[in-house]
Amino acid sequence: MAGAAVDCRNVTVRFVTDRRTVTALHDVSFDVEAGGFLTLLGPSGCGKSTLLRVVADLVAPSSGTAAVFGTSPAEARAARALGFVFQDAALLPWRTAIQNVELPLEVGGRRSLPAGAPTPRELMKLVGLEGWENSYPHELSGGMRQRVSIARALLGGPRLLLMDEPFGALDEITRDRLNEELRRIWQETGTTILFVTHSVYEAVYLGEQVLVLAANPGRVAARVNVDLPRDRELIIRETPAFTSIVAGLRDVMGRAGPRAAQGHRAA
Repeated sequence: MAGAAVDCRNVTVRFVTDRRTVTALHDVSFDVEAGGFLTLLGPSGCGKSTLLRVVADLVAPSSGTAAVFGTSPAEARAARALGFVFQDAALLPWRTAIQNVELPLEVGGRRSLPAGAPTPRELMKLVGLEGWENSYPHELSGGMRQRVSIARALLGGPRLLLMDEPFGALDEITRDRLNEELRRIWQETGTTILFVTHSVYEAVYLGEQVLVLAANPGRVAARVNVDLPRDRELIIRETPAFTSIVAGLRDVMGRAGPRAAQGHRAA
């Protein structure tokens, strides 16, 4: 697809062990336009994280293809066109917040930032942590540590940000606040975002579109447009438009519930 940030075609991923072969993803096709925000929604075991790792060049598809800005995921990763935010902030405890943000410059072979890319201090400000640069991870709340991990992933100005349930372990109030912050960061940077979540409410609030995956094996159940204003506040979750989209997604997920894995899982 011309102009796509991500373009996956007929992606299947199988994991082979001594006991069996498990199909994590089966014939998955989707795309994300440059500058878009797509949320991946589905139950545990539907392959959301595996799909994110295919795009990040961390898992190779058994069949099918994946492209990132018209190149292979390996080429995109080598060019630092993508950043990854994991479920855990994974900060080094002996380094300050800003030193954690700077880490990719030390371990990735690149000692300087591309022209025009925001500095670590500018990224700390972007994620709302100005004044906390010299704090250590144990001095930060869980939400603040995740902000540091987002700043680190944005270092170098990646065009694609992959996020694997980064707010799943946080309390509801902190999660809501970071949802708002992430929408703001997306609008300010223009970065394409692919975001994995179990939460229907989070998927609808964050995304411009929602890709629903079903399990056993992981497959696309539906793709739903989120027809809500680009500028959103949390209060929008109380509106009929929002609740209607949520209800529609729940219906899709109910109808696409677990099905027999016969033909996709071998003993």
